[in-house]
Amino acid sequence: MASNLRVDQITSSTTGSVSIGTATFTGGLSGDITGLNVTGVITATTLNQNVSGVVTATSFNATSNITVGDSFINATSIGIGTTTTAGRDAGIGTAVGTLIYNSTTIAIEAYSPAGWVIVRNLNVISASGGTKDTTSRTGYAVHTFTEPGSFTVTNGTGNAEYLVVAGGGGGGPGASFRGGGGAGGLRTSSPGGSGGGGDSESLLPIAPGTYTIQVGGGGAAGTNGTPSFITNPGITSITSLGGGGSNASPDSGNPGGSGGGGGHGGSPAGSGTPGQGYPGGTGVNATSASGGAGGGAGGAGANGVGNSPGAAGGVGLEVSITGSATYYAGGAGGGVEGGYTAGSGGAGGGGDGANNNGNGTSGTANTGGGGAAGASVAGSGGSGIVIIAYPTT
Repeated sequence: MASNLRVDQITSSTTGSVSIGTATFTGGLSGDITGLNVTGVITATTLNQNVSGVVTATSFNATSNITVGDSFINATSIGIGTTTTAGRDAGIGTAVGTLIYNSTTIAIEAYSPAGWVIVRNLNVISASGGTKDTTSRTGYAVHTFTEPGSFTVTNGTGNAEYLVVAGGGGGGPGASFRGGGGAGGLRTSSPGGSGGGGDSESLLPIAPGTYTIQVGGGGAAGTNGTPSFITNPGITSITSLGGGGSNASPDSGNPGGSGGGGGHGGSPAGSGTPGQGYPGGTGVNATSASGGAGGGAGGAGANGVGNSPGAAGGVGLEVSITGSATYYAGGAGGGVEGGYTAGSGGAGGGGDGANNNGNGTSGTANTGGGGAAGASVAGSGGSGIVIIAYPTT
């Protein structure tokens, strides 16, 4: 007894127990308490000894807190303690209405007649970076990067969708009949599949930390675009390669995410990268020469055909990561001599080809589209884009 004990009545029983009618403990009660049965009122500043058996009282007044293990009750909050799924299944009572915090599922769970159910999921991802949109796609936050930056996760773990498109390649300079630029490589985990005929890729695991975002620029005339990527120290970089440009000398297409088109001399077209894009088309030398078109994320660039309309750029890929179906990474159309119609750019930002030695059209910004060949001015590739989306519920 820490200080004093005032007893108004002690009654023995045939079972060997002692009943204390009215007891006042001033200063606290130390040691273990076994089988505490109270039919009146318990009033305590704190009760944090080991109590085994049953505590029964008309009322229980603790002016500070009651602590049992890592569970507690105080004047402003209740702590239900922490366990794991394994601990829950091994030792938690299964009385209907039992509440636990499960650190495995990161959720508050209750035992129902049907078994354990999640009452509240606390594993909600919170992040910043780029342009954040929580309204266009129901139930998702979408972060769009049109320039380099950082994606910072401050809370939660889970899997995110992504779209990574590199910068498109530039068109062949010096003549409209040179090749069109290939689209920037495209990688995505969203429905619709990956570029270059590959399957949709695995989701991106995310956890608190900072992810570096690179958005590739489009290539100038005849040069490849630059890569785009997502990376941090804990994951393998997700990188898309820049689109292949189309050279003037030699008059051929460069390999890249998608390949650049070959020039009018029938020179080789550039190859694409598997899972990111398709090859460009070859050109042809005829009375009216025609350049090959640039490849796209969804299809190869067409070959040039003499004395006819120009080659069509490779189609891009339609992706719905933002909540709206949008084409990205189209190849540039092939140009022609004479009065024939130039080849159109592929859906997804590919530039339109030129005729009669006109100027090439650049790929659309933030699509990764290829730029078209031109006499005085060849089109540049369009810049890339990076998009990350994750559930908000």
